[in-house]
Amino acid sequence: MKRINLAPVSFLALFFGGLFFSKMSVIFVLNEVITRFIRDAVLVLALVLPIIAGMGINFAIVVGAMCAQAGILFIIIAQINGIAGFVSAAFLGIGFSAAVGYLVGRCLNRVKGKEMIATIVIGMLANGVYQLVFLVGYGTVIPAHNREILLSTGKGVRSMVDLADYRNILDRIWVVELGDVTIPVFMVLLVLAFCSVVAYFVNTRIGQQIKAVGQDTDTAEVLGIDVNRIRITVMILSLAIACLGQMIYLQNIGMFSVYTAHGNSDIISAAAILAGGATIKEARVRHVILGVFLFHSLFIVSPQAGQHIFGNAALGEYFRSFVAYATITVALILNLGTRTVPPMQTKVKDQ
Repeated sequence: MKRINLAPVSFLALFFGGLFFSKMSVIFVLNEVITRFIRDAVLVLALVLPIIAGMGINFAIVVGAMCAQAGILFIIIAQINGIAGFVSAAFLGIGFSAAVGYLVGRCLNRVKGKEMIATIVIGMLANGVYQLVFLVGYGTVIPAHNREILLSTGKGVRSMVDLADYRNILDRIWVVELGDVTIPVFMVLLVLAFCSVVAYFVNTRIGQQIKAVGQDTDTAEVLGIDVNRIRITVMILSLAIACLGQMIYLQNIGMFSVYTAHGNSDIISAAAILAGGATIKEARVRHVILGVFLFHSLFIVSPQAGQHIFGNAALGEYFRSFVAYATITVALILNLGTRTVPPMQTKVKDQ
């Protein structure tokens, strides 16, 4: 008998409870969920390949998000506007992601079995480098060609940059109104296309090699698979997908908080995919789609539910943060609780 995954069921129950107490309109919630789906799904999708490769949750996707932001900033500095600027920023960000992903992959090959804590530390290190480049480098090492984003001190980028030239540049391509529900058809199809590409990639030859590495690295090496190369490839792809996901996120928001926009992108994405039923050892594209809908649905209704239940909307905000971290913690505990003894160790004990 197949075991019921408690994570999606629990989030669904919490959502319906929150919806009841929040007294929010179902149409409003549906519109918000659609917006958050097209905004965040690709970022969450960046976690699938590292999990399949046995590397756990890749908290270094925040580095991919920073690569996207660096690409956007350099294009703003060069003053390239419109779709040409957005596409140029995407290519630049992917280039940064590929280079950094290679370095991250090399680092993780030296800490096998401890990838998750390593990616957290790598994210912190990358954040320091990112802030050094744009808070100190712009106006000194990097010529300040665009003085509109320059701080009054003549050094560093302003903390908030308007993305008016790129705001909703993808979202407004094909929009359909069904009564009171607004559906950005192009963006929904684009996100589903990303999901389809990842699902197809997993079933290709290299995808099967990634699965083999995730199941048992020793067996994969016996089969002639270059485990280290596969793991580096996975990190490059993961950071590139995260970069594109952050590009989609920023054009949807329309404002760019230079030094904090990437913050918590890793935690929220990890919580979303786990809410959809993934574990730190198994993930599928369906977990991404289901998780984004469930997790963000709960995010939408919780502040108003807190307001009506406790008379304090701030409690709903605290609950949202609690749910994000609690989801990851419970997933880690459940995973550790189901670890099995490797065959070699079992044989020694039997003797």
